[in-house]
Amino acid sequence: MIKLHPPDGGTEEVKTWRINPGMPIPLESSLVHGIYDDDVKGEPVFKEVAQSVAEFIGTSDLAGYNSNKFDIPMLMEEFLRADILFDLNSRHLVDVQNIFHQMEQRTLKAAYQFYCDKQIINAHSAEADTRATMEVLIAQVARYEKTEWEDKKGNRTIPIVNDIEALHKFTTMNNPVDFAGRMVYNDEGQEVFNFGKHKGKSVEEVFKIEPSYYSWMMQGDFPLYTKRKLEEIYNRWNAKKAADRQQKNAQPKSQPVETPAEKPLEGVVKKEFVKPVHQPNNNRPDQRPFKKKDDEPAKPVNDDMLKMLAEKFKKG
Repeated sequence: MIKLHPPDGGTEEVKTWRINPGMPIPLESSLVHGIYDDDVKGEPVFKEVAQSVAEFIGTSDLAGYNSNKFDIPMLMEEFLRADILFDLNSRHLVDVQNIFHQMEQRTLKAAYQFYCDKQIINAHSAEADTRATMEVLIAQVARYEKTEWEDKKGNRTIPIVNDIEALHKFTTMNNPVDFAGRMVYNDEGQEVFNFGKHKGKSVEEVFKIEPSYYSWMMQGDFPLYTKRKLEEIYNRWNAKKAADRQQKNAQPKSQPVETPAEKPLEGVVKKEFVKPVHQPNNNRPDQRPFKKKDDEPAKPVNDDMLKMLAEKFKKG
């Protein structure tokens, strides 16, 4: 942070903190700002310095580049996590990016003035706008043909050349699958979702873990071209599954391995097994002849038997 004191002749104070974010720093970010995990492992977390940051700002107004959308919302979120009361109501917020975008407009009219030093005659008529766009493209190629450009990973190239393929790659920086950018290609050329709960995941991977996501998108309020590209990926994925299944079924099943018959040892006579014959032993209780009760002589029916039967089968 740089704190300006205009009444004192424009004197300034500079404060720099290096903060441990409490999580691994993505490599893409480290390649931009040059700070890696080892650089912050001994540094304080924001909560430990939040009070001193708030005191340094004091009652100052705040300015930054894209600060109204990024820096200030992030700062307020971290102050709240650290239980620091920081009021924005009495401060002025100045976003330098908004000044740039409004004063240097990104319209066709502004581009035509900037690159071709001309004013569009009959602006917003189809032919005039199309011709102006063509002239701007020709002027851009001529202006930047030998200009070096550095990407977010620090790679330096000369991207604007008189070559359609090169211009295509440079002007489709997000590498979208569909025009709406709901799906984009990753560095490996795979389609990944660029929104929602599955952002960053491979489209085919999502089909595996949540097949209903395809139906939800196809029935949802998405552009028709997005649905068409999604359907192409889905059909390709299904065809791949069917081919894998067919190949698996076509593979011959493994045959059981036959073990060689055991050869008898030389000089050893193999004896045949003879089942022993057991002789009955009438002295053992389990070997005695079984005598059925029916073999006993029948007893004559008497009055006690009849009475017992009547009691057993009486009604009620």
